[in-house]
Amino acid sequence: MSSKGILFDLDGTLWDSSAEVAEAWSRCIAEQTDRPERVTQSDLRGLMGKTLEVIAAEMFPTLPQAEQIRLIRLCEDREMEYLQTHKPAFFKGEEELLRLLEKDYRLAIVSNCQEGYIEIYLGHCGYPELFCDFESAGATGLSKGGNIQLVMQRNGIDDCIYVGDTRGDELAAREAGIKFIHAAYGFGKAEAPDGVINDISELAAEARRLFGDTP
Repeated sequence: MSSKGILFDLDGTLWDSSAEVAEAWSRCIAEQTDRPERVTQSDLRGLMGKTLEVIAAEMFPTLPQAEQIRLIRLCEDREMEYLQTHKPAFFKGEEELLRLLEKDYRLAIVSNCQEGYIEIYLGHCGYPELFCDFESAGATGLSKGGNIQLVMQRNGIDDCIYVGDTRGDELAAREAGIKFIHAAYGFGKAEAPDGVINDISELAAEARRLFGDTP
């Protein structure tokens, strides 16, 4: 097995769960508070990839920190329940792309999500065997860069690319000391990525270019 690896962010990179999460959070907030507004997909896309504490502060800025955390944890619990039975949208051509990459590279997922969230993706996708590993901030308490390094160490990966859609993903790759490909079809921007893809189908060619592999 190759010592080269491609690690993926999840939200905005491998799927778009913003509609389902927005619905789950809106229901939870309506039950727990007197706030009349609903959480929108746009709201969620601006928050995905951030840590729990940052999301809580941005969602409930007028509340004490302890109450922010309490509410966001309730929202996440409702989200997990909802996603079990409501499958989010996957990006067109994703399965074919991953099956192609898995022939030459170790594939894994690293996200700032809560523990159990990546497992829901793996349960819905239909091809969990293509990933050799995954890790989340909720499980380890580490930064995304720290979890990237952890997954690399666990799987003997010494040449690695991280694929994500936000500036935070780019910074995590830099923290881990690896190259970064910006999934520009996702939710965010990047400042100085090593590569850019506008569709997930473009990843194989861009990864091979960065690894120096011939087609």
